[in-house]
Amino acid sequence: MKFFLDTANVEEIKRINALGLVDGVTTNPTIIAKEGRDFEEVIKEICSIVSGPVSAEVIGLTSEEMVAEARVISKWADNVVVKIPMTEEGLKAVHILSQEGIKTNVTLIFTVAQGLLAAKAGATYISPFLGRLEDMGTDGYRVIEELRDIMDTFGFDTEIIAASIRNLEHVEVVAHLGSHIATIPGSLFPKLWSHPLTDKGIEMFLKDWEQFKK
Repeated sequence: MKFFLDTANVEEIKRINALGLVDGVTTNPTIIAKEGRDFEEVIKEICSIVSGPVSAEVIGLTSEEMVAEARVISKWADNVVVKIPMTEEGLKAVHILSQEGIKTNVTLIFTVAQGLLAAKAGATYISPFLGRLEDMGTDGYRVIEELRDIMDTFGFDTEIIAASIRNLEHVEVVAHLGSHIATIPGSLFPKLWSHPLTDKGIEMFLKDWEQFKK
């Protein structure tokens, strides 16, 4: 399973990337805005740090606007992926871009049907939003599980990015369900590698070692 880091904070990316855990990065306009830096500058810097895919989102609403933005963004680095919203205009843009060899990540997916349509339109990645589905009282795990079955059954090359990941359980379950990727906030990563029993065990070993040296 691949881990994408859901952030635009360069220092955070460097820290997690040094652990060998970052297979790619996802960003969005909200995340970029928090950095208070130029959009293009941030994306280019991230692409220079991470060798895997880096998603950068368009802000246009029509297919013409999205395609025009995507053509520019795709030239910023070889590993840029253009993030497109799940709308009719978005699907049209994805279809055009896929024919031009520009990789896309269709975001804001909340149903199996949306994911299927995005894959058929030519999306490189699809991003079902697990946490937000749970907020709506919907079984987000079922959406991811069924999407994986569909991708396998019909031989789609499209990869599933489990998005809106909020806790350890989310990561563990989507991995079990076969999501190709989980995109994880930097603040969540330490909770994945930490456990109180691990800390307690280290403390005990150190005490035992001190006693042994005496």
